[in-house]
Amino acid sequence: MSQESEHGKWTVSSSDESVDEDAGCEEPSTSLLQGAGRDKVTEPSYSCSEARKAAHKRKSSPLQFQDENSLSEVPPAPKRLSQEGSGWCLSSSEEEDDCKGKDVKKSDAVASSVRQKEDCAPQDLAKDELPLNHKSAEPPNEVQDTWDLLDGGNPFRFFLTKVRGIKSKYNAGALHIKDILSQLFGTLVSSAQFNYCIDVEWLIRQYPKEFRDKPLLIVHGEKRESKADLYEQAKPYKNVSFCQAKLDIAFGTHHTKMMLLCYEEGLRVVIHTSNLIEDDWYQKTQGIWLSPLYPKLPPGTPGSAGESCTNFKSDLISYLMSYKSPALNEWVEVIKQHDLSETRVYLVGSTPGRYQNNEKEKWGHLRLRKLLKDHAVQVPDENSWTVIGQFSSIGSMGPDQSKWLCSEFRQSLVTLGNSAKTLTNQEVPINLIYPSVDNVRQSLEGYPAGGSLPYSIQTAQKQLWLHSFFHKWSAETSGRSHAMPHIKTYMRVSPDFQRIAWFLVTSANLSKAAWGAFEKNGAQLMIRSYELGVLFLPSEFGLDTGYFQVKENLLSDEPASFPVPYDLPPEKYESKGQANKVL
Repeated sequence: MSQESEHGKWTVSSSDESVDEDAGCEEPSTSLLQGAGRDKVTEPSYSCSEARKAAHKRKSSPLQFQDENSLSEVPPAPKRLSQEGSGWCLSSSEEEDDCKGKDVKKSDAVASSVRQKEDCAPQDLAKDELPLNHKSAEPPNEVQDTWDLLDGGNPFRFFLTKVRGIKSKYNAGALHIKDILSQLFGTLVSSAQFNYCIDVEWLIRQYPKEFRDKPLLIVHGEKRESKADLYEQAKPYKNVSFCQAKLDIAFGTHHTKMMLLCYEEGLRVVIHTSNLIEDDWYQKTQGIWLSPLYPKLPPGTPGSAGESCTNFKSDLISYLMSYKSPALNEWVEVIKQHDLSETRVYLVGSTPGRYQNNEKEKWGHLRLRKLLKDHAVQVPDENSWTVIGQFSSIGSMGPDQSKWLCSEFRQSLVTLGNSAKTLTNQEVPINLIYPSVDNVRQSLEGYPAGGSLPYSIQTAQKQLWLHSFFHKWSAETSGRSHAMPHIKTYMRVSPDFQRIAWFLVTSANLSKAAWGAFEKNGAQLMIRSYELGVLFLPSEFGLDTGYFQVKENLLSDEPASFPVPYDLPPEKYESKGQANKVL
């Protein structure tokens, strides 16, 4: 859908997090794909929304951004390689509408696509060239190196995913899904995969051959035809079963991304930001929290034993119980049998519902507010500590900043300790990191990367005030400036951008559906979607200063510093200039 506005000419995906909550399902944009002389492009084989399918089609016809104030189109980034018959398709953001259900035909190949060139040294290009066969798309690091990495010590257990097309040194401390599912991490007995978008065939291939017939539970939020398609994908795999998450509130999604891995040796929990499709593990910036290997408790030990100081075990059980599913009740029993006491992070989740009284503090932004109130430490001159939000999709937040972003949401994120002081909306600055058109144009994927960054034009035009909060994506510290972010992070950073009071990696984008919004004059919190993330607080890592030092470079050896995956301070969008238009 190509539309004009004061910000130039945009082409955007639809998103359930972007539509007005009282509106019906908006139709996705496909008109630009119907130009004369273009070959028909086959659609993805996995269940997905119409917006995701449209993004897939754009691979064969990259978008051109036009600014009505300019005399010519923005030139595309330099060509990297042409990839024939790659067989993979573009991932969109999970925050998409519920207009799902059109039949999807499986394809063996797609039209050739153009990749963009990464600023890397010539000697790195040969080893990082794009593979011709999509089955070999994962970065070729040795799994044993990853095992040594984990065993060697990473106190935060926070990782990025490997990215194809960047300097190999920036993948040294990163993980691919095959690394996570490797037999070196344990002898798998069964697993559960929670996600939004799932390619069953691809997912099965990520497991080692000896584990591909182990029981696998897939927790999803698909409905109607999309659900039928997902189940059809799984027919060849007798070990695969499903749990459908209940989504009774309009525009909600099952957005949580988690793995539960039960081994003969113990249990592991993985909370991350990637969909279970190939492209999300290929050339995007994604985040992972990987738990320690939790040992089994001695027989006869109460299920409440093995709790961490962060109450991670009971919070995880509470989250799973919210699904009201017999299949997940079985996993609750598995968790009760294990010792999770080594966990140092707090669980921050959302589940659909309307919550009152103390129930409000269990989920969404009020859950984060309570954790920061009870466990964070006040810092000097805290009014000047900036809130940073970084995400891949944007929802409807109202006609001005006071309706949600700079009222209830900001109040949750600025909380530090049990202080009686109430901050005004104007005291604490907010920086929002969301890729600009120029970021996308110069990305490894080129313009099709915008399919993973949906922000509907209808919503954007109703909240032009939000543009003043935007900052560009830049990640030189992790070598991922050209790997568009699908990761979602939030934090509180000092005025010099050298310290952070806390850090959250989560599936939750910037939307009321994900975080919740007050109803009935604040007496009730309404949440539409399932979300999950983990909160890092300095006190749980032996720091009594109230902050983490920010690691200057992710390649540097600073074990006590936190590895923020992008550059600080962020660079603000310019008021004019097509390079800084929001996609």
